[in-house]
Amino acid sequence: MHNEPLAHYIDAIRADDWHSVGYLLRRSADVLAGCGAQFVVTPDNAVQHGVHLAEVGSRIPWITMTDLVARNVERDGRKKVGLIGTKMVTYGSTYQTHLAIRGIQVLPPEPNESDLLDEIIFGELIYGKFRLESQRAVLGIIGHLAERGCEGVILGCSEAPLLVTPENAGLPVYDAADILAEGAVRYAMSG
Repeated sequence: MHNEPLAHYIDAIRADDWHSVGYLLRRSADVLAGCGAQFVVTPDNAVQHGVHLAEVGSRIPWITMTDLVARNVERDGRKKVGLIGTKMVTYGSTYQTHLAIRGIQVLPPEPNESDLLDEIIFGELIYGKFRLESQRAVLGIIGHLAERGCEGVILGCSEAPLLVTPENAGLPVYDAADILAEGAVRYAMSG
């Protein structure tokens, strides 16, 4: 395990400097390769857009949550899915590109819903807590995505499963962190 300070990533993302994000990711991959790692993953949704920059010339392969999620959604035959996460994720191309090349449309929450999601994620969830009204609000956002034609919802925020489960979502759930963990284990076991 290796990580550069989160603040460096956030600063680069806010500056729309994806080359710096890729550089930070690549630096971690190089450290891990030097320690004997055979592949690398990052569970952070916000930095996924920079992984393709980190992959160039990497000594070890990257297993990406975005590609794994896209494969799962495609396998299930979905054509339109919603995306729950921070504005950086929902309005960026984190998942949109990987799904679009498979003919799948990704819908972000409405702008006012995205503002509310950011408040809940940064004000509650990153601290491991939430209010019941916050959970109801997020489930309401997912309900609105369903009304807009979504056939599933991607949890593109590591903390989202604190609020959203397959039992309460009302739509099939694609938990990006779980899908990545399973994909990494499968890759490691494949030899």
